[in-house]
Amino acid sequence: MRVLVLGGSQFLGRAVAVHACAAGHDVTCAARGLAGPMAQGARFVRIDRDVADGLAPLTGEAFDAVVDVSRHPGQVRRAVAALKRPTAHWTFVSTVSVYADNRTPGQSADTAPLREPIAPDVEHSTEAAYGAAKVACEQVVGDDAFICRAGLIAGPEDPTGRFAYWPARLARGGEVLAPGSPEDAVQFIDVRDLAQWIVHAAEVGLTGVYDGIGPIRTRGELLAECRSALGSSCTFTWVDRAFLEAHDVRRWAGPRSLPLWLPLPDFAGFMTRDTAPARNAGLASRPPAVTARDTLHWLRTSNGPIIGLTSDEEQAVLAAWHADRTAQFSGL
Repeated sequence: MRVLVLGGSQFLGRAVAVHACAAGHDVTCAARGLAGPMAQGARFVRIDRDVADGLAPLTGEAFDAVVDVSRHPGQVRRAVAALKRPTAHWTFVSTVSVYADNRTPGQSADTAPLREPIAPDVEHSTEAAYGAAKVACEQVVGDDAFICRAGLIAGPEDPTGRFAYWPARLARGGEVLAPGSPEDAVQFIDVRDLAQWIVHAAEVGLTGVYDGIGPIRTRGELLAECRSALGSSCTFTWVDRAFLEAHDVRRWAGPRSLPLWLPLPDFAGFMTRDTAPARNAGLASRPPAVTARDTLHWLRTSNGPIIGLTSDEEQAVLAAWHADRTAQFSGL
């Protein structure tokens, strides 16, 4: 197949291009070329999706499959107008952030209510409007495409540093601050598994809307499996939501956060998506131990980003937690 990846120089887009090249496809990556190197074997075409004629370098070319990972409605509108053809398979990578209800566990892509889309005249997404912008993008793409609503994507080359926090922290050993409860549910997908599925979808002509994320695990199981895989002797101290929030430990991602942690019950449905339809359609997930080992290797060889609590911040919260427990015990 002739495969066009709109992007292809960073994380998922690059992983899709790498896998498509390895599968023997003729791959073109069209991007500004600023985020990173292209996959070996892929052809690079420089475009600018933020201007009206930015896709002109692709004029006259025909592709069997197109993969778009954009979050910006204006970019998606221009791509659909310029490149979408009835004979070409179209993949749009969306997000589970499109859903309006984050509290109800076990929701499925075909029935879960969506956020209201961002206004039609909005060109660019913001962090605050990310989910609503992706809804608008999905509507532009249409229902004859493969819409993959990705969950948290993990693995080597992740520029967000979210999942990477955990293998890096577990490898350091010692007492590890673990958020919430060992029974809390977590979900993520290795970028390589998601990329393989996206290429598979193009190969077989899969269409429809799916949640592209791995199976539900408990946080305790995940951390224990990663600890074992990394040969760490660390211990876990589980700290509840109220204490974390009182000490300004932030959720999900970013500075002073515990990545992958979301407060319950507010987000009880966010990482308990029903992925049976995706698995039945070919999505496979490698063990978390493999993702953890490979991510740690990448961090150590490439100096990749790790974002979350610093060591000093973690130690301060743990010290406060133990002092609070001692005070409570002394007051009995």
